[in-house]
Amino acid sequence: MAAPGSHARRRAWPLLFLAVLMFHSLAIYLFTRGFLLTRTELDVHSHRDDRTGISPGCSSWPPPAVDRLVIVVLDALRFDFVAPSTFFQERQPWMDKLQVLQKLAADEKTSARIFKALADPPTTSLQRLKALTTGGLPTFIDVGNSFGAPAIVEDNIMHQFAKNGKRVVMMGDDTWIQLYPEHFNKSYPYPSFNVKDLDTVDNGVIEHLLPSLHKNDWDVLIAHFLGVDHAGHIFGVDSTPMIQKLEQYNRILEDVIDTLKSLSTSGGPHENTLLLVMGDHGQTLNGDHGGGTAEEVETSLFAWSPKTPPNAVLSVLGKNLCNADLHGKEVCVSTMQQLDFAVTIAALLGIPFPFGSIGRVNPELYALSAGTWDNQQIGANDCTQQNDLEAWMRRYAEALCINCWQANWSSVLRSTCPLETSSQDELKECANKECTSSALRLQIDAYSDFLESFAKLARSAWTEFDLWLMGIGLSVMILSVSTQALAEGRVANFLLATSCIASVWHSATKGKFIIEEFVFLLLNIFIRFGIEFGMSKQISGSIISNDHPVSIICGLFGSSFCSDLMEIFPIISLTLVAYIILKCISYAISHRFLKYSVMSGSILSYIFIAIHWASESTLLSHTKAIRETGISLAPRLVYTIGGLSLAISAFYRLFGSTDHLKMNERITSLSAVMLCSWSPTILILLGRQGPFVALICMTIAWCIIKLQQKNQRELKLDKGIHAADSVSVTQWSFLAVCLFYLTGHWCTFDGLRYGAAFIGFDHFHIIRQGLLLSIDTFGVSHILPVLSLPFIAICWYNSASKNSKVNDATVTRLIQVWGLFAPKYVFDAIGLLLTDLLVVLASIYYS
Repeated sequence: MAAPGSHARRRAWPLLFLAVLMFHSLAIYLFTRGFLLTRTELDVHSHRDDRTGISPGCSSWPPPAVDRLVIVVLDALRFDFVAPSTFFQERQPWMDKLQVLQKLAADEKTSARIFKALADPPTTSLQRLKALTTGGLPTFIDVGNSFGAPAIVEDNIMHQFAKNGKRVVMMGDDTWIQLYPEHFNKSYPYPSFNVKDLDTVDNGVIEHLLPSLHKNDWDVLIAHFLGVDHAGHIFGVDSTPMIQKLEQYNRILEDVIDTLKSLSTSGGPHENTLLLVMGDHGQTLNGDHGGGTAEEVETSLFAWSPKTPPNAVLSVLGKNLCNADLHGKEVCVSTMQQLDFAVTIAALLGIPFPFGSIGRVNPELYALSAGTWDNQQIGANDCTQQNDLEAWMRRYAEALCINCWQANWSSVLRSTCPLETSSQDELKECANKECTSSALRLQIDAYSDFLESFAKLARSAWTEFDLWLMGIGLSVMILSVSTQALAEGRVANFLLATSCIASVWHSATKGKFIIEEFVFLLLNIFIRFGIEFGMSKQISGSIISNDHPVSIICGLFGSSFCSDLMEIFPIISLTLVAYIILKCISYAISHRFLKYSVMSGSILSYIFIAIHWASESTLLSHTKAIRETGISLAPRLVYTIGGLSLAISAFYRLFGSTDHLKMNERITSLSAVMLCSWSPTILILLGRQGPFVALICMTIAWCIIKLQQKNQRELKLDKGIHAADSVSVTQWSFLAVCLFYLTGHWCTFDGLRYGAAFIGFDHFHIIRQGLLLSIDTFGVSHILPVLSLPFIAICWYNSASKNSKVNDATVTRLIQVWGLFAPKYVFDAIGLLLTDLLVVLASIYYS
């Protein structure tokens, strides 16, 4: 019987870990408050009757230049999806698919233009839509709202549309409805978070888009397609579904442009309509976004006016970046900041600029609208073009004047931008066209310089961190980690042997060949290979992205063999995983009811996983009902069985009689039940790579245990072990990190595998999908590694102890294992807190 003092020590460990959790939480909270940028949202709005009082031409909002506006948003539209491939060093399969846009840009240079649009990070859809409509800068703190967008309260162009009589029709991504619930005259929203669904949103947009173009009940039409974004998340950019989506979009845009052309004759409903085809952000080759890399922040905007402006527009558009397309025709590309989108749209439609906008009316986009040229007679002679250009410059200067006033307010406008008033005086004194043109350019340059400096100032304030809070948080974190270091007395062992290569070299110098070391080394090489090539996309059916390692096999043996391999191999791996787990259950769990209930649940779970994958298979023919049952019902049954297993485990822990069991038997049973409860859910969420990853994990665990046993035998530590082997624990924690990246995760906003959250479900629910996404994200890197540590620790001890008598040394060993394990995950704040929480719960559960 254990001494009373030992029971008190065991009860004290959960309290210690709880204190560590609280320290980490406080440190992360303080550091986050200083690091994650936030900004104050003003509830002040611009109004139609606002007056600047600066000059007669700059006393009120600009007059409307377009009657109607069609905005087609292609979510995650990369710049190289739109620009001709001749603008890039190497032509890729996904380039030159939107031929209709390239053809217009080449044939109608005065009315069509391709822009490289630069977004500000974070490049998640919600933050980009918010920034596009408000004209402000997004913040990282808003990323957490991407799954449940709150309505926007600060001034924005959607609010100005509604307040100024502009009728708005929206179709597509339902994020618009969440952001602007009361701003649309008509709306056709479709759920946006099921990234496995490439067609529902797009088909809904197609159903309503062309019929709406024939109607006169709207002034602004927004059509938001999602197929390219979802294809990227699931398959990557270099994939067949991505190319098919781009080709589909090209056909849709052809129909849209043909419709607008046919209705743009004199007196027609689209005589003075402007078409914008744009992305909200880009995406990486893996199909992810959220960060600030060039691929993510560079998207595209295409503008086309059915009503052609005069030739003088070419003087505004310029030829900074021009190249011949595949047909030998010249195509020019301009660059603009997405920050300028809101204020430019407001100027074109003649509505007040959003109060918090810090953008500038973009000259090229503004000039593409024929209405900004005051309906001047189009002519070819130089005099007419000069008159047209001068009239446009005067109108643009007035728009910029109001832009400056809106950005900085009239009380400080003159002191900040003194050249404005002097330019006005020069205009009055000018007696010839050259003088007038020069004065207008000087005025426009002054306005532009001021607005650019204003945006620069806003960005510098936006990126200003609270260093005091960050310093305090970092200090608390260092204090908590240094406190935990007192659990790490044998950490010097970690410095003596930290890699498998060192272990192999050590054995080789002694003339020994240990199979476990060799297998461990091979698996490490394979893991590195897998991370390097990126097992980054969940393979669905027979489609394989070109960046997947299996694509090499496809190239050697053919696509047919590869397709069959991708269908059969996961089932074989799953069968082997199930066999190993069932064998472990039969040996690890001694309680008969617990053993057979967990075993039955595990068998059913793996059968349902196999049914789920078989229902997605292209090798087998299914009826629609069977296929839907396998895709939707089977995963839900796996989740349900896992939950029931956890409930049975908790009930057994609380009310089961364990006094007759030795401590190692009790901990082994509890840890085996916990692993069997979590494993099927994590495997099905990982997709078809799951069983293979599980086999790697099991094999390396076996190698670690066997090598630890060898080490113990060499050191003759067969009884009374009081210190954890830091080398083995560190290897185990590093394996967890490797598996995290091997399974396609990253420690970034765009590293979330959204498709996993919808396995078994078609509709979004924030708690349900958030839970599944969390399990997928932290399953192989936190949940399974932490919960399996007791099982491995017991195996280590049983192998060294001849009589398998376990006393308080086992508990001490587990505590030291966790003490070494938890601080390894400081790389991710959420992962650290989750690890701490699991350690607290596990210490209570196993003690």
